[in-house]
Amino acid sequence: MVSKTLSQLITALAPLQTVGSMDLPIRAVVIDSRQVQAGDVFVAITGALSDGHAFIEKAVAAGAVAVVVERLPQTLPAGISIIQVDSSAAAAAHMACAFYDHPSAQLKLVGVTGTNGKTTIATVLFKLFRQLGYRCGLVSTVQNQIDDEIIPATHTTPDAVSLNALLHQMLTAGCTHVFMESSSHAIHQHRITGLHFAGALFSNITHDHLDYHKTFDEYIRVKKSYFDHLPASAFAISNADDKRGEIMLQNTAAQKYFYSLKTLAAFKGKILENVLTGLVMLVNDKQVHFRLIGTFNAYNLLAVYGAAICLGEDSDKVLTQLSLLTGAEGRFDYLISAKGIIGIVDYAHTPDALENVLATIKKLRQGHEQIITVVGCGGDRDKTKRPIMAQAACDSSDKVILTSDNPRSEDPLAILADMERGLSASAKRKYQTVADRREAIALAVSLAQPEDIILVAGKGHEKYQDIQGVKHHFDDKEVLAQTFNTHNK
Repeated sequence: MVSKTLSQLITALAPLQTVGSMDLPIRAVVIDSRQVQAGDVFVAITGALSDGHAFIEKAVAAGAVAVVVERLPQTLPAGISIIQVDSSAAAAAHMACAFYDHPSAQLKLVGVTGTNGKTTIATVLFKLFRQLGYRCGLVSTVQNQIDDEIIPATHTTPDAVSLNALLHQMLTAGCTHVFMESSSHAIHQHRITGLHFAGALFSNITHDHLDYHKTFDEYIRVKKSYFDHLPASAFAISNADDKRGEIMLQNTAAQKYFYSLKTLAAFKGKILENVLTGLVMLVNDKQVHFRLIGTFNAYNLLAVYGAAICLGEDSDKVLTQLSLLTGAEGRFDYLISAKGIIGIVDYAHTPDALENVLATIKKLRQGHEQIITVVGCGGDRDKTKRPIMAQAACDSSDKVILTSDNPRSEDPLAILADMERGLSASAKRKYQTVADRREAIALAVSLAQPEDIILVAGKGHEKYQDIQGVKHHFDDKEVLAQTFNTHNK
């Protein structure tokens, strides 16, 4: 990569003012003062937990030759170039794009946004295009991947600098297509600002992240802004069956397409069969057997199919390869004990996702099996959904065990009290609380009879429990398998 000067990095910015030379060679764009080295430009971002402006002196002491700020420091550091902007976060994104030679413009980058389904859609697209013969990149909640190389993910969408570095790596490795989850946080925090998208997909929008966005209208506005900024050369695909699916695309310049199970759409599906062995669907009048299960996955598959067609792939080839693929880890993963108890692990951590998974399970059972649900809610997150999650579990289950998810800095018992608050009288007859998640899973297994279905919801692919800032190893599927083995003896 060719070295860049500061002036080359700020061409997309509209600085309020600049101080000092803009012709300095820059080693790297850095947003964490602890990572600054000699020759870097430090971008001071005001975040939810800390303000980068407080670390300008530290960054300069570490060797920063330039700083980007929203507020000028009271004392200007001698010999340091300063760029003042309206939004440091947006500036960091544009500078990162320039520093890494705009890798997204040289890739077919497809983003996926929505409350539920992002990980499955992005992962299945990644698997599909690899099967179709392309070298591909994946940016997801579960993991980031450069073809065969797996890179652990710390956020649904990385920060702008890390993301552009990752896209540059993917380009260097020969990738032609990249499929990426675009969370509402990432959109709002400018992590994806400046990227060039070949296309974007909308899955659905339901109650989530109100701890961050404060109102549902603001959450919708942020999601919609993603499509508002797409270029005319891109495609935009939305779920016609979501009541806000059309709104998402109303102001986009991109080419609009819709997918649906209920109405006419460019990508139309109809479920013929939905069992534990998979889905049988009509997709634009072609009958296909898929290995994924459930109505929610029928929508995910239609979104994937639509994106593949918009990317120029042959319909028959796409459907043939899609019929062979599985979904993302921790999304409706199931195992069966020696006694015939069915265990399902799913990431469902919103009321809507939990309702969808339980609705799918109810359709799969023959009629006599119990549904036993183990579910918790994360600490330091949207508290308003806690009683809704508990009620949703009780409404669609025969027995419910409320337990810990990732309590983080909160008291697990306080989270459980929030979940219990407001439960209906009928719901209160169905549930128990067991704060220890391992014990809760063990109780569910002990209550189950052969052919009963246990849903362990909320953590899915996660391999840890976050308790007071410490991540302890915990894998729902692993614990469920161990408990099945113990119970079988």
